[in-house]
Amino acid sequence: MSTPIRLLVGLGNPDPRDARTRHNAGFWFADAVASRWGGSFRSQSNFFGDIADCQVGGHRLRILKPMTYMNNSGRSVAAFANFYKFEADEILIAHDEIDLPPGTVRLKRGGGHGGHNGLRDVIPQLGSPDFARLRIGVGHPGNKNAVVGYVLKPASAEDQRIIDDAVALAVDHFPDIVAGKYSEVMNSLHRKTPEAGDDGV
Repeated sequence: MSTPIRLLVGLGNPDPRDARTRHNAGFWFADAVASRWGGSFRSQSNFFGDIADCQVGGHRLRILKPMTYMNNSGRSVAAFANFYKFEADEILIAHDEIDLPPGTVRLKRGGGHGGHNGLRDVIPQLGSPDFARLRIGVGHPGNKNAVVGYVLKPASAEDQRIIDDAVALAVDHFPDIVAGKYSEVMNSLHRKTPEAGDDGV
């Protein structure tokens, strides 16, 4: 069993025009968790973000949505984590993942930024890469030069439906994630949301 999660961070862009773009998948997950467990977001300028507070499976959880725009997410995450003295391994960051197909969600602990600009900023400002990540697959445009435009546009109706289903599945598993039952959650999510080209068994 891993360390329980005390802080969930959802990454995204705060402009209402970006609300349904693929890059905001982390916000979608944070909103879904807050909705399920009765959290209500409020703006807190000293943390450069919107925060919510709830109880999940007997654990107190804080939820943060940085309002700094994706490329400056670390400013908000570090301010919040430092104030509450959260260790990196007590933090879960939910974000969009172009290297996974829509409908896929993966949980992992630590690692690099994988080219994700939000994580690229969080790691040095937090001072550690050892936080957990919930990677929400949004698919890849097939050309690396098209990635920026791709993630800043909404998904197709069909892709959005299966992304929403994957987010809902991850929310169902969230009490176990918060409790630190990573192996069980990984096994279940990886079985139920197959990688591109595999059959999920």
